[in-house]
Amino acid sequence: MAIVASGLLMVLLARMLGPAEYGLLFLAVSVFSTIGIFSKLGIAKSGARYVSEYKERNPEQLPHIFRTVLAFNVAAVVIVAVVMYVGHERIAAVLEEPDLVPFLLLGVLYLAFEAFATYVRLMLQGLEEIQFSATLYALEQGSRFVFAIGLVVLGFGAIGALVGYIFAFAIVTVIGIGSLYLRFYRNHEVSGSIEDGLPRRIGEYSVPLTATSTANVLDKEVDTLLVGFFLNPVAVSYYVISKQVIEFVETPASALGFTLSPTYGAQKADGNIDQAARIYETALSHTLLLYIPIAAGIVLVAEPTLELVFGAEYLEAVLVLQVLAFYAVLQSITKLTSNGLDFLGRARDRAIVKGVTAVMNLGLNIILIPTIGVVGAAVATIITYSLYTAANVYIIHQEFHLRVGYLVRRAALIFAVTGVMVVVVFLTVSLVEGLLSLMFVVALGVAVWSTLSVATGLLDLQQLTNVL
Repeated sequence: MAIVASGLLMVLLARMLGPAEYGLLFLAVSVFSTIGIFSKLGIAKSGARYVSEYKERNPEQLPHIFRTVLAFNVAAVVIVAVVMYVGHERIAAVLEEPDLVPFLLLGVLYLAFEAFATYVRLMLQGLEEIQFSATLYALEQGSRFVFAIGLVVLGFGAIGALVGYIFAFAIVTVIGIGSLYLRFYRNHEVSGSIEDGLPRRIGEYSVPLTATSTANVLDKEVDTLLVGFFLNPVAVSYYVISKQVIEFVETPASALGFTLSPTYGAQKADGNIDQAARIYETALSHTLLLYIPIAAGIVLVAEPTLELVFGAEYLEAVLVLQVLAFYAVLQSITKLTSNGLDFLGRARDRAIVKGVTAVMNLGLNIILIPTIGVVGAAVATIITYSLYTAANVYIIHQEFHLRVGYLVRRAALIFAVTGVMVVVVFLTVSLVEGLLSLMFVVALGVAVWSTLSVATGLLDLQQLTNVL
């Protein structure tokens, strides 16, 4: 449901708003994502790490952790909301986009509810209540679709879409915090006081997580802001549309990484390093089996997809989407790996790598966007994210001692299968004249891929089911 709602929202908003308004909306969202670092500060993710640890060895501390993390989050949100309210006009002036002013004023509510929705989801992740967390995520995506599209249809334009986002976050916040209170706080056995030093440890561990989040924003959002600064909202729409297509296809990898991350930490705590390594290797090989062909397919069908799905006015985004196709592979690996490092206690190492590559990304964007336009942002992303992905895999290899030879052999087979699929799709994509023929070509590629994957032993349906 969440995947369908997210995809439909992306397509309908792009068509209903047009490149200028769509770009303005997501330029505002990029501003919120950047400032949102300070409304979250890695506090909830740090709390999730300690929830995961203490639910096994000292569950009586869980209510104290919930309360402490929420209090830290509320303090951060209040400070950021005040700063945002006071400085929203100045931010619009810096970006030289006066039309952003009403969006940024609404950002006070967006930042608050988004931070609390994140708190809920991460607490549930630490508890390994993955199904309930997934339900809330589906509710958020569904509500976002209903409210955002509904308000646009009623004539409120991009502002209405933003209000729809806020409503969705608010619903998840109310239901999520209420459920945490009723299920895991009110009726939970609790010790008399919080363990000495635990609030300090939560705060200290949030520091490298905040550094990682800051670097992550530099990596993922500053490029959008710079496209808006150096170019215009229409160029932003081309870049955002391309990244959203990639993020849409990343949903399965995100869900798998979110599910497995606390498992790595729990397996390590129990001394089951080999078991954790086999879980990661299996998940990684199946992830590459899915996303390497997806990336190749995106390159081949980018032009007809943008024209038929989003509209001819987005055709200038074709090259951006083709460049970012490789980003789909990189993202799938990091989604599976990076959050797991936080649960393994390697947040500091990940933060250092993320910081270095984020600064590199900033510098490359400043050089490439004025030089080659919006495509420059995509090229900068690929270069720096490749380095970040490689570092993530190296760090988890230090923890798990992965079977490198096994993974290389699997990757070689995956490239061979992808090569055959590419030939078939390349020979048929010229026949695309409408949505039905595009769907036929995509289905043909999927059929070739799945048949060869099963025939070569790359895809073991029973094993994949067990892992998931």
